[in-house]
Amino acid sequence: MRAPIRLIRGLGSCGIALALSACAVVPQAAPGPGAQAGNAPEASTQPQIARSVAVPEPEPRPEPTPAPGPPPEWTFEGELIQGGYITGTVPDGTARAMLGEQELDIAEDGGFFAAFDRNSPAALALSAILESGDEIAETLTIAPRDWQIQRVDVARRPSGSSAAFMKRRRPELEAIYTARAQRTGASGWSEDFIWPVKGRISGLFGRQRIYRGEPGSYHSGIDIAPGAGTPFVSPASGVVVLARTGFSLEGGLIIIDHGMGLNSAFLHASRLVVEEGDRVEQGQHIGNVGASGRATGPHLHWSLKWTDARLDPLLIAGPMD
Repeated sequence: MRAPIRLIRGLGSCGIALALSACAVVPQAAPGPGAQAGNAPEASTQPQIARSVAVPEPEPRPEPTPAPGPPPEWTFEGELIQGGYITGTVPDGTARAMLGEQELDIAEDGGFFAAFDRNSPAALALSAILESGDEIAETLTIAPRDWQIQRVDVARRPSGSSAAFMKRRRPELEAIYTARAQRTGASGWSEDFIWPVKGRISGLFGRQRIYRGEPGSYHSGIDIAPGAGTPFVSPASGVVVLARTGFSLEGGLIIIDHGMGLNSAFLHASRLVVEEGDRVEQGQHIGNVGASGRATGPHLHWSLKWTDARLDPLLIAGPMD
């Protein structure tokens, strides 16, 4: 069936145009000035412009609060006994550390060394001041020792020395003090110490005589008698801070700094094979046993000192095989 015909106005001078509704729609021109009112508006041929709409940024999500870690604490091991020692690590964030009234040296990795004098009190405070200003402290219980004490029924000899002897002795004491005060950065303090020489132990650390109730000086080291001329070695690595012969009491004397304020002294040597300033390794030959200075027979006197505290070498080197 034929599609109906409809009349379309407003096509200019062409008059009436026929259009089939089934045909494609022909675009119509915009209405002219003579267009009658009431006619339907023509569809716009202008392209539509999309307007951008601002999208709000999403709110940042807060980072989750990390779970609190364990509180900083001291870690150490050793011999909590008179003449003993400890070594370990200070709490994280430590700015300063103390054992009693003595400030501790602290290694870059937080390591430390500390010791207890032969006459240490029964309790000492181990404290750390953190960078935050907080303090972490604990009280160490130091076990007493049953020292070898000999009581003799004779008067103690007068301790006064002649002017001639002190004129010789003062420079020796000054040299020993200066050597022990040196800080060389050695790391032997962290090693497992070995015996400098093995042999019969002829004198124990800490032994003492009491003269009619008056105490004499205690023995500040350990005496080993392996025989004259026997080589002895460094018990740990370090730097030689004193190596001289001819001392009035010590004879041939070597002092080695092991770092952290810990040093070894070797007395009565018949021969020195190191010089001041030498760096030595653990087990390196440093001298030979003798009887120089004030000694009743050939032996090696080995003493250990940390700042002002004297240590028992038997505790730091362990039993002799």
